[in-house]
Amino acid sequence: MIEFQWPWLLAALPLPALVWWLSKPAAETRGAALRVPFYARFAMLRAERGSSRSPGRSGIVAAKALLWTLLVLAASRPVWIGDPLPIPSQGRDLMLALDLSGSMETPDFEVQGRPLDRLTVVRAVAKRFVESREGDRMGLVLFGSRAYLQAPLTLDRNTLVQMLDESEIGLAGEETAIGDAIGLAVKHLRDRPAEERVLVLLSDGANNAGVLEPVQAAEIAAQEGIRIYTIGLGTGVRSARTFFGSSIAQGGGLDEATLERVAQVTGGEYFRARDTASLVRAHEQIDTLETVEGEVVNVHPSRALFHWPLAAFWLGSLGLLGLGITQESISGWKGVRASARVENDLHAGRMSA
Repeated sequence: MIEFQWPWLLAALPLPALVWWLSKPAAETRGAALRVPFYARFAMLRAERGSSRSPGRSGIVAAKALLWTLLVLAASRPVWIGDPLPIPSQGRDLMLALDLSGSMETPDFEVQGRPLDRLTVVRAVAKRFVESREGDRMGLVLFGSRAYLQAPLTLDRNTLVQMLDESEIGLAGEETAIGDAIGLAVKHLRDRPAEERVLVLLSDGANNAGVLEPVQAAEIAAQEGIRIYTIGLGTGVRSARTFFGSSIAQGGGLDEATLERVAQVTGGEYFRARDTASLVRAHEQIDTLETVEGEVVNVHPSRALFHWPLAAFWLGSLGLLGLGITQESISGWKGVRASARVENDLHAGRMSA
């Protein structure tokens, strides 16, 4: 089915005819006359040319009307609307907040018996979680010493996965601003429908940077109806970089009490992920808690068609221009012949006189 996105432009179709009908002919002026003895000959030539060109002139007028119609159709933006396609919607606006502080490089997670740092495993599990949330709008906040919005809420899961791949330790600083990360997520979730706002926060440390305290930010989130699920990462041992670039183990830095309190204030839950298996289970539980099938949304695929009438307009205009040049050349050639005949008549008249 064809529809016009700007149908009001179709009202311009009769505009040329309206201008022609309203325009007044030039006023006839009378002044001193010049008598031309051979005027009858010019009148005869004019009549001959008018009778020979009148059918062609009507065709040119019709061609111009067709070109105007094509131009107006292109300007009204025709589109082809396809059959409706049902798209399931789970009705969730879900923001991920990921800790990129220096302690996330601690290699206390294992995958197939091989030790890996926390961030590598978290990114892999988070990507799988994102890919499973079909129909949800998801965003990404990265935080360290400061919090940054890496990806706003979007249905483009491929872009979000790419953003997760590009996140690196220390990208947002070496410290941990949990409160600011919650505040930034709340800022971008507060205008969404109240039943659909969720934040999943992953951290392995304690809040030691930023302006907002985590519990204070959680109270603001609770006022806005935003649920927060927190995941505490690691075995409780963190690493620190030495002057020579190597890392050494230090005491635990995870503030479980604060993460539990943040989840409790907002009606969410706290999960402890000491290894890869528990991290996967935490994401699966969140997926189960927040997967509520919503209404099916019917989307009509559309395809723009304006380029077809526009291309026909330009081709027709070039053809009409070429036809006009050809006719002018022929008319000029006939005019030269007619002038030569008139001169011959005048010369013959003078000779007879």
